[in-house]
Amino acid sequence: MRKLVVLTFLTLDGVMQAPGGKDEDSSNNFEFGGWSMPYFDDALMAEMEKESGDEPFDILFGGKTYGMLKSYWPDHKEDGATGRGINRATKYVVSDEDIDTNWEKTVKISGDDIIGQIRQLKESDGPTLQVHGSGKLVQALMQNDLVDEFWLKIFPITIGKGKRLFEEGTIPAAFKLTYSMVSPSGVITAYYKRNGDLKLDQAI
Repeated sequence: MRKLVVLTFLTLDGVMQAPGGKDEDSSNNFEFGGWSMPYFDDALMAEMEKESGDEPFDILFGGKTYGMLKSYWPDHKEDGATGRGINRATKYVVSDEDIDTNWEKTVKISGDDIIGQIRQLKESDGPTLQVHGSGKLVQALMQNDLVDEFWLKIFPITIGKGKRLFEEGTIPAAFKLTYSMVSPSGVITAYYKRNGDLKLDQAI
């Protein structure tokens, strides 16, 4: 069975919307696009390169995130480990809309039973499935307990509004911290692995 990992940039108050640029996602009048960029340093870049490293992976996208990355990465196939990793990966795109699938190794997932298809994908042979961005898709994955790990980049800011990682899809669950580091700019990299059910204090 494949491992499914959600990779996300988020603020201290959990916002994941439009970290990379002002025009990335301005839905619901979001005006803070590009909030992650002032905090990029060599240490953070090294962490991102490591996540794309030598181990093969495939990618599961929502349609909007796929479109954004497709506009850049096919023309940057040798742009470090990230460029090589994303371009060599099979890219599974969850969308009921028409999408341009001419990016090499792109497979569309659509229809009535999206979750069932993703379960079958997880149960198949193959490398880890990484989920980049794709907030709506992540909510469905969490709601159906399909996320094995979160690889988070937590930025030292609050925004107060915007799409959040832990929203309506969140279920009670326990996680174990398996790796962490802090960049000089204050960004925390934290890896959390699914660790059973939520435990409550049973003391009377």
